Amino acid sequence: MKRQWENEDLIEHWMLSVWDLAQLGNKTGATRLGFALLLKFFQREARFPAFKNDLPGIVITFVATQVGVSADAYLQYDWQGRTIKDHRAEIRRG
Repeated sequence: MKRQWENEDLIEHWMLSVWDLAQLGNKTGATRLGFALLLKFFQREARFPAFKNDLPGIVITFVATQVGVSADAYLQYDWQGRTIKDHRAEIRRG
């Protein structure tokens, strides 16, 4: 995953579609942001990020703005628990 992104690239690869936003359902806070980032990463890379820091800060901020959550909330997204496993399964089901 590249670390530097131009605005045009962010829009092309990380802009949430109407369908993407509908997938967020009633998720809030860190869960909403984490799910959105997993979804877009999976759409782009056909895999999930292995580590929390696989996503560049500019991408996190860009997606956070779209979902109405502070980018800082990403730090609270649990990468070890049941939630991320459920999110990955939900995204795979598409």
